[in-house]
Amino acid sequence: MAAPESAPGPLLPPIDADSAPFFEGCRQGELRMQQCSATGRLIFPPRPMSPFAPHAAPRWTRVSGRGTVWSFIVPHPPLLPWYSERAPYNVVLVALDEDPTVRLAGNLVVAPGAALDSIDPATIRIGEPVRAIFEPLAGDVVVPRWVRAAR
Repeated sequence: MAAPESAPGPLLPPIDADSAPFFEGCRQGELRMQQCSATGRLIFPPRPMSPFAPHAAPRWTRVSGRGTVWSFIVPHPPLLPWYSERAPYNVVLVALDEDPTVRLAGNLVVAPGAALDSIDPATIRIGEPVRAIFEPLAGDVVVPRWVRAAR
């Protein structure tokens, strides 16, 4: 019997005209967010108009890349094959320091380049400080991941 084939890679995020500046920032090692030009509030996910002032065009701004773990989960198989081969691993939801209502999902890892399962999930704490790092996902797609940070 033949061994089951592994998935060719991770699911890639959709990159369109609205999200391209976010991913370009990630490729350059910067966390960029849209900001409402009328209210100054951060907007995520990216979109063509501000939800806070519909006639205000969003502008892009660089943010610190610092935040806190707001929540997390640990997926276990059955998962898609590429993910199942790496499980169990954590998925954190990070509240940004600039606006805690803006939350990004990612993985908490011990260091840049570390495996998704490099952190023991039992050690993750809600509210712990983290900072963004940027890791290639596939092709030229770079995504934020997170490492623990001192306050």
